[in-house]
Amino acid sequence: MKGHFFKLSTIILCCSLYSVEIKAQKTDSVYQVKPLRFTQKQLIIPSILIIAGFGANGNGRESIKNELVEERNEIIPRFKTSLDDYLQFSPIALTYGLEAIGMKPKTDISNRSVILLKSELVMMAAVTVLKNTSHILRPDSSAYTSFPSGHTAQAFAAAAILSEEYGYRYKWVPYLSYGLASIVGGFRMANNKHYLSDVLVAAGIGILSTKLAYWTHRYKWGRAKNSNHAILL
Repeated sequence: MKGHFFKLSTIILCCSLYSVEIKAQKTDSVYQVKPLRFTQKQLIIPSILIIAGFGANGNGRESIKNELVEERNEIIPRFKTSLDDYLQFSPIALTYGLEAIGMKPKTDISNRSVILLKSELVMMAAVTVLKNTSHILRPDSSAYTSFPSGHTAQAFAAAAILSEEYGYRYKWVPYLSYGLASIVGGFRMANNKHYLSDVLVAAGIGILSTKLAYWTHRYKWGRAKNSNHAILL
C-alpha cells in the first residue's frame, strides 16, 4: 500500500500543478461551492454493494464467487492484462484533466485535492484492515490478500469524486466514471486476482470513503476573504 500511495501522490501532484498553470490564466474564475450534505439516501448504493459482497463471500464450492472463478478458468484460463493497474487512477486524471480543457467542476482545485486525499486515506485504511483481518486466499493462490480488492476500491473512490465534481452539469460524466471503475473490477476478476465478493465490497468502500470525505470537509483552503460561498483563483 505504500507504493500505491506514492503513485497516487505523484499523480495528484502532477495533475494539480497542470491545472493550476491552466487556471492561472483565468484569475477571475469563480467556483460556486455547494457542499455535499449527508443524507441517508446516499448510503443506499454503497450499502447494497457491501451487503451483496458479504453475501457472496461464501466458501462453498457452489457459492457464487467460486462458480464465477470456475467459469473464468474454463472460458479465459490464460487471460492476463495490466490495464487495471493504470485504469484505477484514470478517474483522478480526468478530475483534473477535464478542468484543464475548460469543463467546470463544483469545487476549486485546493479543496478538491484535500477531499481526494481524505478519501484515499479512509479507503486505504479500510482496505488494509480488512485484508489483514480476513486473510482470504486469492483465486490464483498468489497471496492471502484477496478481500477486498484494493484496485477496485481505488477506482470507485476516484470515480465518486469525478462524478460529484462534474455530474451536476455534465450528465454523462457519472456513466463514464463508474463505467471505468466497473471495468477495473471486471479486470481484477478476469485476471483471477479477486472474487466477485472482493470487488463488490471494495466498490462500496470506495464510494463511501469519498462520500465521507465530502460530508466532513470544511472548505477552508483557497477561500476568498469576506465570502461564504465563492472560491476565487
